[in-house]
Amino acid sequence: MNLPEHWKVIRLSNQDLFSFENGIWKGKKAPFEECAVVRNTNFTSDGYLDLTDVAVLPIEQRYLDKKKLKWGDIVIERSGGGPEQPVGRVVFFNIKDGIYCFSNFTSRLRVIDKNTITPIYLFFYLLYLHDSGQTRKLQKRTTGIRNLIFGDYKESEIPLPPLPEQRAIAHILQTIQEAKFTRKREIELERERKAALMDYLFTHGTKGEPHKQTEIGEIPESWQVTKLGDLVKLKSGESRPKDIKNKPDSERTIPVYGGNGILGYTTKKFSDQRLLVIGRVGAYCGCVHIAECPNWITDNALYPEKWFCNEVSLDFLAEQLRHCNLNKLQRRGGQPLITQSILHQFKIPLPPLSEQRAIAEILQNFENKIAALEREVELIDELFHAMLEELMTGQRSAVPLIDTKLPN
Repeated sequence: MNLPEHWKVIRLSNQDLFSFENGIWKGKKAPFEECAVVRNTNFTSDGYLDLTDVAVLPIEQRYLDKKKLKWGDIVIERSGGGPEQPVGRVVFFNIKDGIYCFSNFTSRLRVIDKNTITPIYLFFYLLYLHDSGQTRKLQKRTTGIRNLIFGDYKESEIPLPPLPEQRAIAHILQTIQEAKFTRKREIELERERKAALMDYLFTHGTKGEPHKQTEIGEIPESWQVTKLGDLVKLKSGESRPKDIKNKPDSERTIPVYGGNGILGYTTKKFSDQRLLVIGRVGAYCGCVHIAECPNWITDNALYPEKWFCNEVSLDFLAEQLRHCNLNKLQRRGGQPLITQSILHQFKIPLPPLSEQRAIAEILQNFENKIAALEREVELIDELFHAMLEELMTGQRSAVPLIDTKLPN
């Protein structure tokens, strides 16, 4: 890297600046104390912790004090990874309350001299180190698990601008990430609003009419109860095309739909029609999608081979089946499975076509807003990774921000 002349270079092995600690094993020697344990399953691509499924384990008290996490610590994934995800991910520990330690698959990096390097800047550089693929050459595989060659990792060179510039760089990156988190929170809120509205619309309709009692519960008077098999005949798709690729290119433009939506792109065409798609087998059986045309439907999914009724809105039916949670109909056993015969017997409430369209339009407005927000998240994420590289390699300067009042 051609760094700015006023930047220095340091190494993670500098013991005057940094300390490392390996993660904790559960242990067998009493006394124990229960503690929340950060594992690599709690890592996110953003470098922040997802503690929705944090493990609480009994930890030997004799080890707990030196294994505790403090605000500003960086937790490094030492073992794990996957085929497309090299080991060496990092997260910034930004929690000030509660007792947390870190698992044996991770290590803690703590900044000792904060007058030389600020922890959040170091975190962003290590995030860049992994994001740019540099940790891939610092790993080895044993018994199917990727392991970080930690001695080599600690010899990594860290470009070091002056402290005010470090804070300015970190402020830029944190600001971009906060914009991304804000959009994600908006998406969650819109989904919650949509779910609440679906609960109402699929039981009360849009006209405020009186209800009647049926074998599936109360529904508006003008609605009918019908079996899904009276509306459509479902059939499995075909095998995956051999030329399938994860991303589209100039030739592979046709989306391939499986149980969980688009799984790749092909040059082959299965149908020119817009199709309802229902996951048939595996963890995503019962998931409902609409395949835009042209498309390819795999044999992991079902689609309507034939329609028996013209008074059905495809968009309404898809939303209603999502709301019904078809996954609950799966056959229990080795491989989760939903068959055509099960779905054909499934009963749903069906309003008149005009009301189907009105409900579908209301819900589609939510989907349009969610899709727009998701696209914003993608663009902000692209901006973040571009800025991360430019700021950490000195291609873009944060010096103009130094005179701005920034958080420490």
